[in-house]
Amino acid sequence: MEPRGKPDSVEIEGIVDIGRKPAVARRAVAEGWVTLRPETLVAILEGGVPKGDVREASTIAAIQAVKETPRLIPHCHPVPIESCKVRWHVDGDRLGCEVEVGAHYRTGIEMEALAGVSAGLLCAFDMVKSMEKDEAGQYPVARIDGLRVIEKHKANP
Repeated sequence: MEPRGKPDSVEIEGIVDIGRKPAVARRAVAEGWVTLRPETLVAILEGGVPKGDVREASTIAAIQAVKETPRLIPHCHPVPIESCKVRWHVDGDRLGCEVEVGAHYRTGIEMEALAGVSAGLLCAFDMVKSMEKDEAGQYPVARIDGLRVIEKHKANP
């Protein structure tokens, strides 16, 4: 499409046109990790975090982020999400979040899964940050990393 307007105009596509693509079954799974002090992980697992149940609250944050992805990421289409599963894992000094999203639609849902993991981990970090600070108010151990898509499935039209 030629840019409209002045000869030096630049047109930037806002949202990709998916109108002619068929709606097919799609699934995406993403994961990420938050590294924490051992005593913080114990508090999470034993329900000893002052702000409440970290995995429960963070699951709600993850689900909400999946549903609100187009509000967070401007180029994402509003996708009618059909399923969302949130799983939590402990591996050594890390708490892992895995989000699986399903839909029948015309575009992928990886961003929804990634947004869910991100929000889940941010919520967990927020709930335990007072337990992670050192004497100087810094976070020498706590970090979020490993955010990635681990599976993507698209059915044939």
